[in-house]
Amino acid sequence: MKYFIPVLGLLWLLSACNTNKTSAYQEAVPNAEFLPEEDEGEFTDFPSEIPEPGPYQASAKRTHDLIHTSLDLAFDWQNQQVLGTAILTIKPYFYPTSDLILDAKGFTLQQVSLSNANQPLTYTYHNDQIHIQLDRVYTRNDTFQMLIKYIASPSSTGGSAAITDNKGLYFINPDGSDPDKPRQIWTQGETNWNSRWFPTIDHPNERCTQDLSLTVEDRFKTLSNGLLVSSKKNTDGTRTDRWQLDQPHAPYLFMIAVGEYAVVEDTWRNIPLAYYVEPAYEADARHIFPYTPQMLELFSQKLGVKYPWPKYAQVVVRDFVSGAMENTTAVTFGEFVQKHKADLI
Repeated sequence: MKYFIPVLGLLWLLSACNTNKTSAYQEAVPNAEFLPEEDEGEFTDFPSEIPEPGPYQASAKRTHDLIHTSLDLAFDWQNQQVLGTAILTIKPYFYPTSDLILDAKGFTLQQVSLSNANQPLTYTYHNDQIHIQLDRVYTRNDTFQMLIKYIASPSSTGGSAAITDNKGLYFINPDGSDPDKPRQIWTQGETNWNSRWFPTIDHPNERCTQDLSLTVEDRFKTLSNGLLVSSKKNTDGTRTDRWQLDQPHAPYLFMIAVGEYAVVEDTWRNIPLAYYVEPAYEADARHIFPYTPQMLELFSQKLGVKYPWPKYAQVVVRDFVSGAMENTTAVTFGEFVQKHKADLI
């Protein structure tokens, strides 16, 4: 009897070792079929076919570094166009260069020049890109600013299972003819569709800070990335809101939303939170987004990194082309989340 317990323990240990090896193999090669050899407990059958790798998808080549984007935007609701002036702060990424390529899909270009000079630069525009000949060779120690005045006419060329349309910027009920739908403007840029409404280097591996001025009818609320640093009423019944984000992020995460929203404010650790909903749902906003402070706290603790951005806003839009979009500091949701308290039970 005195040998019985140690022998049982040894058998259990051997069994556990074999089980761990089997689990590790199954984890590494989940579709493999094998039979452990009874005498040795080792694997004898390995996958007969190794799947072909998918196409190599390299990150975009970086010829220039986009440092800052400044946009001054107004909107032509009737023609569903963006009237824009962009100033892009750029430098060569590594090698000296005398030209620049910017993504700009469906634009009418009115001016392409350096921001500190009235002299137009030579450029060609084809395949939704502006190919610009700079005034000289710039090195990676140089920085220059491009000034581009334009009209953007966003259009669609398709979509995917996750994001059903790639128009980039959308006018909802632009003429106000549908009494059951609010007038809105919103954007969805993943993965490279924000270049339908502003010129940029539209690749996910690009990063820049931003400064956006939005001129809208005074009755509309606006939302963009970062913080609202000024709001000025104009003599023509419009208002210009200026949004700034001083931390670099990808151009596809730029966003704007315009509409007759009720804005319900909240806070977490002195960081402002905001819930943008249609006025009929103002009393329900905290029920639509009930756990935002708790989620920010949970992930900050789990990751060991405090939420790094200056605000967190959430906005509900009509006819959204996906479920939601995680734009930096301002997440967009489809209207399906917008319900009254009783419907949310």
